Amino acid sequence: MTANNKKMRVVIAGGGTAGWVAAAALSSQLSRLLDVTLVESDQIGTIGVGEATIPTHRTFHHMIGADEVEFMRATNATFKLGISFENWGALGDQYIHSFGKIGKSTWMADFHHLWLQARSEGYGGDLDDYCLELRAAEAGKFATSEKLDINYAYHLDASRYAQYLRGLSEKRGVRRIEGKFVDVRQNAESGFIESLILESGKEVDGDLFIDCTGFRASLIEKTMDVGFEDWSHWLPMNSAAAVQTKSDAEILPYTRSTAREAGWQWRIPLQNRVGNGHVYCSDYISDDEATRILMESVDGEPLFDPRIIRFRTGRRKKMWEKNCIALGLSSEFLEPLESTSIHLFQIAVTRLIQLFPFSGINPSLINYFNRLADEEFEGIRDFIILHYFQTKRDDTVFWRDRQALDIPDSLKDRIALYRDHAVVYQGEADLFRVESWLQVLRGQGLESEGYHHVGQLMSPEKLRSSLDGLKENIRGVVSKLPHHEEFLAKYCAVSDS
Repeated sequence: MTANNKKMRVVIAGGGTAGWVAAAALSSQLSRLLDVTLVESDQIGTIGVGEATIPTHRTFHHMIGADEVEFMRATNATFKLGISFENWGALGDQYIHSFGKIGKSTWMADFHHLWLQARSEGYGGDLDDYCLELRAAEAGKFATSEKLDINYAYHLDASRYAQYLRGLSEKRGVRRIEGKFVDVRQNAESGFIESLILESGKEVDGDLFIDCTGFRASLIEKTMDVGFEDWSHWLPMNSAAAVQTKSDAEILPYTRSTAREAGWQWRIPLQNRVGNGHVYCSDYISDDEATRILMESVDGEPLFDPRIIRFRTGRRKKMWEKNCIALGLSSEFLEPLESTSIHLFQIAVTRLIQLFPFSGINPSLINYFNRLADEEFEGIRDFIILHYFQTKRDDTVFWRDRQALDIPDSLKDRIALYRDHAVVYQGEADLFRVESWLQVLRGQGLESEGYHHVGQLMSPEKLRSSLDGLKENIRGVVSKLPHHEEFLAKYCAVSDS
C-alpha cells in the first residue's frame, strides 16, 4: 500500500488473453495491495491466433494457482512436447524442436560434444535418441506424473482461456467494467494518464494503466506516442489466413509447422477441433492464393470461412512510458512460429509484479523494465530469424531472399560459434535454452566443424556404454507411455470434445 495505506489503482484497458493474464497475475499476488479494474467491450473482438504455448506457461499457472485439469477442460487443451518443422531446412526435411533435455551434460561441455566425439568414432546413433520428449512426441505418446520428469506445454483455445482467467480474477476481486473508452484524460503537467472516459461518460480513474488494446495500442501509441520499431526487413511476414476444422485424425502431442512457398502453415490440435493457419508475406503471394494453399492442405471439415489477419513485426520503442505499460499486441508482435506470444504477456506482468512501483513511478525503474523486455524480445527475434536464414531452400524467390538477409550481428555470432566450435549458449536474457538452439541449428542443416574434446577424456568403451545406457533408458520409458489421446481421455476429457 502507499504511505497513506490506500491501495494503488491499476486499470487494465482491454481484455482478451493479455488483459486477463495481467488481471489473474496481479490479483493472485498483490490483491491486498492493489485495486484492479479491467475495462473491455464485448463488441470488440480479439485476435485469438496463438493457441500453442511453451513450458513457461506451467510456471505461470503455478504462480496464479491454476489447477491443470480444470484449466485443460475449460480450454479444450491438449499437451505439447514440441514443434515439428517440415520443409524448413530443405524440401522434404523434417525435425522436431522439442522441450526436452538432451543427454547428460558435464560442467566442461554440453552433452552434444560427447555425442560428436562418439559420432567421429562411428557410433552414438542419432542425437534425437537422447531426448525423451522428442522420442515421445514422434511416437504420439504422453503422460505426466510425479515420477516422470517430462517437460511440456499446451495447445489451448485462446478465447476460452481468457474466460477461464476472468473467472479466477473476478473471484480474487478484479472488477470488470463493460464498455468502450473513447478518450483519455492526462495530467496537463506530467502527461500521466489520470482516467479513461467511456462512451457512457463514466470515468475510470487509476494510478497505473496497462494497455491491452491489441494492435490499436490505444494508450501506449495513440496517447503516449512512443513510436514503433519495424522489424519487417528481417521478418517480412505480414498476413495470416486462419481457419478451424473438425478433428478427424489422431491428437498428436506437438504442433506442426510446415514451410510453404512464401511462409508457413500451423496445425494445432485441441480436444474438440484443430486450429490451422497460413502465415505469409503479401509481397510474394496474394490473399487468395494463400487461402487456397491453406484450404487444400487442412484435415477435417472447416468450421467457418477462413479469415485474413494483418500484422507488422516489431516492437514499441518503449513498453513502459510514464504510468502506462503495454502488454500483448499493443507492445510488440512476432509471428507465432515458436509459440511465444502468450509467454510474452506472462513474463511482462511477472516482471511488473517484481518491479511494481510502490515507491513511485520514476525513470530508473521504467528504464530497467524496458531494457529487460528489449533484451528478451531481441533474443526471440533472432531465434525466429534463424529458421528462415539457415535454410537450403531456393525453390522460390521468397526462400532465396531469406538466405540473402543481412541478419543481426547477434545472430551472426551465434551461427559462427556453433559452426566453428559447436558451442551453443543461453544468455542471461535468453528465453530459449541450449537444447532449443541446438535442435533448430541442426534441424535447419547446419553442421559444426569442431567440438570440445571432453569425450576423449573417457575411454571409447566407457563413452559407448554411457551413451547406450541413456538411449535404452529413454526407449524403455517411451515404450511404456500411453498414447496421448488415451491419456487425455482419462486425465481431462471434455464433454463436448
